[in-house]
Amino acid sequence: MEQHDVDMAAAAADNDNDAAADVEDMKKRLKEMEDEAAALREMQAKVEKEMGSVQDPAASAADQVNREEIDSRSVFVGNVDYACTPEEVQQHFQGCGTVNRVTIRTNKYGQPKGYAYVEFLELEAVQEALRLNESELHGRQLKVGHCVS
Repeated sequence: MEQHDVDMAAAAADNDNDAAADVEDMKKRLKEMEDEAAALREMQAKVEKEMGSVQDPAASAADQVNREEIDSRSVFVGNVDYACTPEEVQQHFQGCGTVNRVTIRTNKYGQPKGYAYVEFLELEAVQEALRLNESELHGRQLKVGHCVS
C-alpha cells in the first residue's frame, strides 16, 4: 500500500510541474500577443497619420469652409431620369455658366438615385441655373434648388 501512495505523490508532483510549465507557456504567449497588439496599434496610427485620417481642428475647419464655398456654387437637381448621364446634365446646364462637376448620386449597387449636384466655377451661374427649375430633360421635369450644407 505504501508503494501506491508514493506513486500517487510522484504523479501529483509531475502534474504540478506540468501545470506550472503550462502557465509559463501561457504567460509567454500572452506577452507575445500583447507585444504584437502594441505593434499593430503603432502601425495603424502611422497609417492614419499618413492617410490624413487624423487631422487637426484647423484642417477640419478649413475643409468645412471649402465645402460651404463649393455648395454656394452648386445646385441640387431632382427628378433626374435614371438613364441620364453626367454629360447630358452638364449639357443641359452649360448655358448657365462653366460647369465644374456633375455628380449623379447612386445607391450601394451603383444605380442612380434620381438626383444630381451641379457645381459651377462662377457663383453667378447658380442664379441662372435656378431659372431652369421645372425645365425638361429626358422628358422629366427637373427640380432645381440651392444646395444646403
